[in-house]
Amino acid sequence: MRKLAILRLIILFLGLFSLTMIFPLLAAVLYREDKMVFSFALPMGVSLAVALPVFLFTWKVKLRFTSAEGIFLVCSAWVTGSLLGAAPYYLSGYVPSFSNAVFECVSGISTTGVTIIPDVEILPLSFHLWRGMTHWLGGMGIVVLTVAMVPLLGVGGFQLLKAETSGPMKEKFTPKVTNTAKILWLIYCAITVILFVLFMMGGMNWFDALIHSFSLMASGGFSTKNDSIAYYNSPFIDYVCIVFMFITGFNYVLIYRLLQGKFREIINNSEAKAYGLIYLIAAVVVAFSLFPMVGSIEKTLRYAFFDAASILSTTGLGIANHNLWPPLARFMIFMLMFVGGCSGSTSGNIKVIRYVILFKQTRNELKRQLFPSGVFSIRLDNKLGKKDVVYRVAGFMFLYYMFILAGTLLVSSSGADLFDSLNASLICLGNVGFGLGALTSGTIFYTAPDYVKWGASFLMLIGRLEIFTVILLFIPSYWDK
Repeated sequence: MRKLAILRLIILFLGLFSLTMIFPLLAAVLYREDKMVFSFALPMGVSLAVALPVFLFTWKVKLRFTSAEGIFLVCSAWVTGSLLGAAPYYLSGYVPSFSNAVFECVSGISTTGVTIIPDVEILPLSFHLWRGMTHWLGGMGIVVLTVAMVPLLGVGGFQLLKAETSGPMKEKFTPKVTNTAKILWLIYCAITVILFVLFMMGGMNWFDALIHSFSLMASGGFSTKNDSIAYYNSPFIDYVCIVFMFITGFNYVLIYRLLQGKFREIINNSEAKAYGLIYLIAAVVVAFSLFPMVGSIEKTLRYAFFDAASILSTTGLGIANHNLWPPLARFMIFMLMFVGGCSGSTSGNIKVIRYVILFKQTRNELKRQLFPSGVFSIRLDNKLGKKDVVYRVAGFMFLYYMFILAGTLLVSSSGADLFDSLNASLICLGNVGFGLGALTSGTIFYTAPDYVKWGASFLMLIGRLEIFTVILLFIPSYWDK
């Protein structure tokens, strides 16, 4: 019975997810993109035909999830959602194989932003809309959206929220998990609207402003232009991106506290302070290295702060060719690919909080060498940190770097250069979407063998779900629960 109940929820999720295709479908009808009408109508129709009867006969049934079931549901939702979301790409004919279609959709939903499409400017409007929507939905989390919108998941829904949200410490800031999810989405939507208006003020047409708002808010990198943000050659748009990319790398719980006027919580937050310091140091170092080449102080600072924000937040939008930059600037950009934004943000990668915890624990170990009988504990946000958090962080970091090595091995097995293989592994696992060398444009994956694309898709998903959530499914004892 439990297995049937879980299957029912997966079917209901796919039905809800397919409903979001109504927007690109309407766009395809409005702009007479006949091929795209069929591409969206077929997967949406099939999903709803299966999900609607299930909903009608079981909508009163509520469940309480265990942690193990929550993990399975989240992983299933992301995998099946990626396969369903890939269907319009494949059916449209603009993506030559199903492997490519799945890669493109996973890149969108995981907010990685790397693409296998060499020329995105030839794509139909509805195709671009779906690409942008996969970013936007995946940014805050398609499961978080489901928890917010479907009350039947309210009981035990925190198990889903914990399995999907980022960082070693999870929290809900309202008594009911559905209210937490709704608040997160309200903040997300409000900031998206503000960003959309600012892009319009900067000279973008309404559609480009919409897609880039979706992309930036999700810390993704999809664009309607081959040259990304550089196409617009607008300092105003660049500065808007700098501010909002920094915001998207910020913890949404802290953004909520800021709206409540609780400024002291932000001032005392260890991760927020470290995030700002890392960003400032990286931008200054890049600017120092770039100035002799660029000359203009304003342009140097704009380039430096834009790219530091883009890589640190794992957004991946670009306004310059990094391969032409001095070695020091390239090295700093490369190092940011190992960091990421704050926990509880839409950004990917390792997250700043884990480095903060390891730094504090390392400092304690040094003290212990001097005072063997001393008792030392880490403090986070002026509160005593739990020892098991350190263990979780250490385990996560080990797995993360092991998967970087595995991804590098996978890509290099196809004949790619060693540095390019490492870059490919970093941008997929960290959901960065932007690299150096041949990875300045992610279209290197277009010519890669299918097994590399499937492997890279797996890396993007486990990076988005922060490894533990997925790896548990491969442990035999997990299934005993």
